Amino acid sequence: MSGFRVGEDGFELDGRPVRLLSGALHYFRVHEAQWGHRLAMLRAMGLNCVETYVPWNVHEPRPGAFHDVEAVGRFLDAAHAAGLWAIVRPGPYICAEWDNGGLPSWLTGELGARVRTRDARYLAHVERWFARLLPQVVARQHDRGGPVVLVQVENEYGSYGSDQVYLRALTELLRGRGVTAELCTSDGPEDHMLTGGSVPGVLATVNFGSRAREGFDVLRRHRPGGPLMCMEFWCGWFDHWGAEHAVREPGDAAGALREILECGASVNLYMAHGGTNFAGWAGANRDGGALHDGALQPDVTSYDYDAPVDERGLPTAKFRLFREVLAGYADGPLPEPPPAPPVLRAPAVGRLDEWAPLAAVAARLGGPEAEHAVPPTFEELGVDRGLVRYSFTLPGPRGPYPLTVPGLRDRAVVYVDGVRAGVLSEDSPALPVPVPGGARVELWVESLGRVNYGPRLGEAKGLTGGVLHERQYVHGVRAVGVPLGAFDAAGSVPCAGGGGQGRAGLYRGVVEVAGAGDAVLSLPGWTRGFVWVNGFCVGRYWEVGPQRGLFVPGPVLREGANAVWVLEVEGVEGPAEVRLR
Repeated sequence: MSGFRVGEDGFELDGRPVRLLSGALHYFRVHEAQWGHRLAMLRAMGLNCVETYVPWNVHEPRPGAFHDVEAVGRFLDAAHAAGLWAIVRPGPYICAEWDNGGLPSWLTGELGARVRTRDARYLAHVERWFARLLPQVVARQHDRGGPVVLVQVENEYGSYGSDQVYLRALTELLRGRGVTAELCTSDGPEDHMLTGGSVPGVLATVNFGSRAREGFDVLRRHRPGGPLMCMEFWCGWFDHWGAEHAVREPGDAAGALREILECGASVNLYMAHGGTNFAGWAGANRDGGALHDGALQPDVTSYDYDAPVDERGLPTAKFRLFREVLAGYADGPLPEPPPAPPVLRAPAVGRLDEWAPLAAVAARLGGPEAEHAVPPTFEELGVDRGLVRYSFTLPGPRGPYPLTVPGLRDRAVVYVDGVRAGVLSEDSPALPVPVPGGARVELWVESLGRVNYGPRLGEAKGLTGGVLHERQYVHGVRAVGVPLGAFDAAGSVPCAGGGGQGRAGLYRGVVEVAGAGDAVLSLPGWTRGFVWVNGFCVGRYWEVGPQRGLFVPGPVLREGANAVWVLEVEGVEGPAEVRLR
């Protein structure tokens, strides 16, 4: 039989056995001008395939309003030009340490726990989305001369639900929209995960980081025949703000890869190249074991993942060891790695002397402000990423009472009568000093990333439990949302010279560079916020670490003057400077 297909014992191409040696590389985490370089790095490592998710929330920011869905097709064309097959994992849920697991916040705000089920309203949204997305995939399938050989149904569904009606509906939707490529699912190698997440007649694959033989033994209990594949071989891990940097010893990872291949299995390295969570799209987890009912754990901007190709696109010790392992399974000699991308020729320092207070930012970039009986959530205000200002005057006359914000998600900087009074969080939702009646209160609340995995998926952001003065709810709260996407127009915000004396707000300035190329931007003395370079949002920074600098792709910089904007949410100690190296 011609073409790429699932055989009784493995994958076949035109009747001969083949093995997928794939690596995860997400087009949305790499600057498009650098796709070609990263794909060439995968080829040089010994891979013959690339895998990517598709984040729904990036491409449909509002219901029916689509944004650059064609990027999926352009990436698949780049993969084909690089000589790679492609695995597409369109979701609709992707996890991926991505905000809300890739589901639009307007969707989860509307439907809550009905997402990822047979719910008719949810499936109607999925059908509209897939009608726009799938033509990009269908036209590039292997049987049409393109690179796409596998398309995934949902993602790790057995870790979340057990709605087989839903999974069959997605399978039928993919087929009905023209997907003729082989379909697959992927789940943890646990009985309940495989029974909950697999689909009869669809290839089942498993995800793990070690003990391949044990994982495949579990898979074989459920699927006695067909290809063995580890769809996510976790060769590294991701980082959370305020936690230790995660690493995996290269030799240990290479040994685990060798074991997978010795089992006769195909593999997808997760991640082959992690890239960067640009534009504040990093997700979050919750600790607390299987119930995920503990503290929020927001993910950092870097998605380096301790991958064999690092965030800057450079080979690591893990790359060299993986290349040695994979070379034994290649059809011929491996190509040499491409030249490294150019880097910034000399360090540069810029002083950001223009400043506007947050109130001015909200006035220019925010949505309409209105008064509400109870504080609206981010979802109700249409804010996916960014800030919401909640403001109210406490009733009086009355004495000072504790001010508490139960259900706060995620972090609020509080001002009382214009003076900063503290920073609140989920685990510390009360101001340390009582607040008197008649006081004017402002809370600037930021989402630190929506949960991307587990039963807390889709939880709302902002003030989800109201505001209490003593035990009495505060009503008549005014709210204005400032979406991160609105900062494309941050150059229009009226700013004053002389800087902000360390206060929160929007800072603007220019950095002169010589020999533009890949760089790292650091912000000594800054606390928490976002950075744009020439209008491109390079992501969130936060003094709690472990990430200490932001990757700036070379194509973003230019020789000479470069505009830098910083939205500082809490305050700056020292001069408002940024440094490129």
